[in-house]
Amino acid sequence: MSANHPLLPGAKIGMLGAGQLGRMFALAAARLGYHVHVFSPRVDSPTGQVSHRETVADYADTDALVKFAQSVDVVTLEFENIPVAAMESIEKYAPVRPSRAVLHITQNRLREKRFLTEAGIACASFAAVNSLTELQTAITAIGLPAVLKTADSGYDGKGQTTIRSADEAAFAWEHVGQQPAVLEGWVDYVQELSVLVARSTTGEIATCGPIANDHANHILDVSRFPVPELAHVAETAEEIGRTIVERLDLIGVCCVELFLTRDGQLIVNEIAPRPHNSGHLTIEACTTSQFEQQVRAICGLPLGSMQAHTPAAMVNLLGDLWVNGEPSWLELLSVPRGYLHLYGKTEAKPGRKMGHFTVLGDDAARAACEARKRLTRHRNDAG
Repeated sequence: MSANHPLLPGAKIGMLGAGQLGRMFALAAARLGYHVHVFSPRVDSPTGQVSHRETVADYADTDALVKFAQSVDVVTLEFENIPVAAMESIEKYAPVRPSRAVLHITQNRLREKRFLTEAGIACASFAAVNSLTELQTAITAIGLPAVLKTADSGYDGKGQTTIRSADEAAFAWEHVGQQPAVLEGWVDYVQELSVLVARSTTGEIATCGPIANDHANHILDVSRFPVPELAHVAETAEEIGRTIVERLDLIGVCCVELFLTRDGQLIVNEIAPRPHNSGHLTIEACTTSQFEQQVRAICGLPLGSMQAHTPAAMVNLLGDLWVNGEPSWLELLSVPRGYLHLYGKTEAKPGRKMGHFTVLGDDAARAACEARKRLTRHRNDAG
């Protein structure tokens, strides 16, 4: 497929990864008439439950990867930690969007930070750490407090720890498993936010944001959009997102996580080359959801508008809600402008994302209050 020959409805899309992001992508693709073939090692996966076809195999199974690639017209992904060897096997038979080159940068925090620095985009001060001695040297150079993060993998606070005094260095190095890491300087921020950026095979770009994000225990709790008090940084945030996807030559959907500092600066935290938890509210709040936009981008279709037609807030539903068994959903389902999404996961664990709940309202702040109030009642009913 070239930029002048888009993949039209009826084509087959391959999906690497089978969690909730793939599930919502598959539902969006099906609505547009595409067939989704998912590949992952997971049996009875959230994506597999709603896909046209499913291959359950290890990412190291070259024969299965080749057969998968030969069965589809284009391949995309739902998470960035796909093994490089698997990508190499697939791209011989089908285009992969985003590309292996994009993943090479975004799979590793140190490469990502260096990419941002070379692109002239502000991020926290950082230093590579490969030993306790290097960590101690980095602490002296960067100062404290600081955050030590594994260079590879890690999400929702996993693989990272905050260092507040020099005598915590040894514990921090043990905490991250004595593996290659990055020490990041502390950012004094007033709000975490994100911008969604889609870029198609034709180079067309569409943005959504900034979305305001509040976290609890390092896991996203509530997202709000649009947020009037962020209007003064919207243009800058969107420009940062555009610069990143163009420099990466990314095709698909990308989320740029940012900090808004007390002095009004935007600092990039991380890049996710895929749809993002904070963008789930686009399903109900925007003309084109982040998942439909991913379909459009990788298939070379015109991109849709991602601006909000209605203010919204989204709350994550974590496995903690299941502590006393399957929750009663009546409280959430009784909300007139509420939308419940469950991911089809069979095992609930504390901190595990089991679903989300979106509320539309006259403004995002009120929607967030309503969502939190209903969830509190829901927790009480579940208990």
